[in-house]
Amino acid sequence: MSKKHPIVVVTGSSGAGTTTVKRAFEHIFTREKINAAIIEGDSFHSLNRAEFREAVKKAEAAGNKHFSHFGPEANDFPALANLFKTYGETGGGKRRYYIHSDEEAAEHNKRLGTNLKPGEFTPWEDLPPNTDLLFYEGLHGMVVTDEVDMAQYVDLAIGVVPVVNLEWIQKIHRDAAERGYSAEAIVDTILRRMPDYVNYITPQFSRTHINFQRVPTVDTSNPFIARDIPTPDESFVVIRFADPKGVDFPYLLAMIDGSFMSRRNNLVVPGGKMGFAMEIILEPIIHRLVEESKKA
Repeated sequence: MSKKHPIVVVTGSSGAGTTTVKRAFEHIFTREKINAAIIEGDSFHSLNRAEFREAVKKAEAAGNKHFSHFGPEANDFPALANLFKTYGETGGGKRRYYIHSDEEAAEHNKRLGTNLKPGEFTPWEDLPPNTDLLFYEGLHGMVVTDEVDMAQYVDLAIGVVPVVNLEWIQKIHRDAAERGYSAEAIVDTILRRMPDYVNYITPQFSRTHINFQRVPTVDTSNPFIARDIPTPDESFVVIRFADPKGVDFPYLLAMIDGSFMSRRNNLVVPGGKMGFAMEIILEPIIHRLVEESKKA
């Protein structure tokens, strides 16, 4: 952790809804006039799209049916840990982007004068100078293994953790609608990722400072045949604080209609209030980190 150059992490598995949290942070950064260095977790994959598909084929031919983007084989954990360490010490570092779509390709090609395609990476570039904090959103912001310890560098870690059936429903619908994947291909991906999900994704949520877990109030018992994604109004969000000391629960209960406490460190809010809850909980924390960094 770094008083002078704070690092904020949002971590959650594919389809978990980390984008919602990212949007809440963008609102906070705008209101607080915070200049953040944005890091996308996908940019620390170690293989581009074509290389990953080839690696999956080779792994399956060798009897490994669980090669996935969730594990260390397809990611550069040391590079991410080094970025966190370097930023915490100097406020600098390098980043790149993973190109997901034709639109992103066009944007980066115009900026860089390149001819990159979806599934490829942009070249590494220096982070902008004089940023107030580093903001990471992705899969592995709090990973700890025998080789790396991301968590030691992070000042604020947010977990986004829908119950697993809801997470799968969101992934199935997103991958089908946005990427054109078949239901069978999506299920194969879920099954292939399961060991890495258990070993590398889930343990992170015991290290985060605050978790947001959306729980549907409709039947999601068979996510593979669900026709639609439960809406925010068809769910609650359980907000777990690792350390409830200093959290003004009476204020939060008064501000968020329909909220209640389920445990001494668990606040439950209506699903439609998730974004609002994030902003009123996280904004003072971010403000404090930045003010302390200026004093340091």
